[in-house]
Amino acid sequence: MGIRKGLLGKKIGMTQVFTENGEVVPVTVIQAGPCYVTQIKSEDRDGYSAVQIGFEHAKRLNKPDRGHLGDRPPLRHLREIRTDDVEEYTLGQMLDVSQFQPGDLVDVTGTSKGRGFAGAVKRHGFAGGPKTHGQSDRWRAVGSIGSGTTPGRVWKGMRGPGRMGNERVTALNLEVVRVDPERNLLALKGAVPGSKRGLLLIRDAAKGGSKSG
Repeated sequence: MGIRKGLLGKKIGMTQVFTENGEVVPVTVIQAGPCYVTQIKSEDRDGYSAVQIGFEHAKRLNKPDRGHLGDRPPLRHLREIRTDDVEEYTLGQMLDVSQFQPGDLVDVTGTSKGRGFAGAVKRHGFAGGPKTHGQSDRWRAVGSIGSGTTPGRVWKGMRGPGRMGNERVTALNLEVVRVDPERNLLALKGAVPGSKRGLLLIRDAAKGGSKSG
């Protein structure tokens, strides 16, 4: 598993920045942190090693959350990050964007935009039926998804119309372009899941590390 860094944040929006070579790079700006360590889990006591971090001040909390946080600041969002390096963390420790550097690769997890009930063409990218030979009402239909006699039904798991989006999605290996510790901002190359003001979990890449590495 190794050592993993992580932060919680909110998506602000997309813009573009210029590199030193004059290249235009599309980036997503994220308000990441500050986060606070609210719980430390160890292999001996809990069966696995992880740190729980909290983000964003909460106006009010229910009784279980108040008891869990104790004297620490009321925090709205709590998430766990698996790491083998729990000895490096202390309860109440503040984490900010300074743990990331330009060129690092990160994985970003969020909830994708909900699209409601969608057809198979929009949901799965189906091509649709032919536009000729009398198929005037089959342009965006699924088409044949099973034979008649055997099995005589539609197999479970076949792609078709249904609810689209509003799912947990992780974008892998996004490059950190800019880090602004004073304003708690991260600029990542490309797009991240979810809408503006959506909650995001940013972790260093599980299959990478830095662009140079």
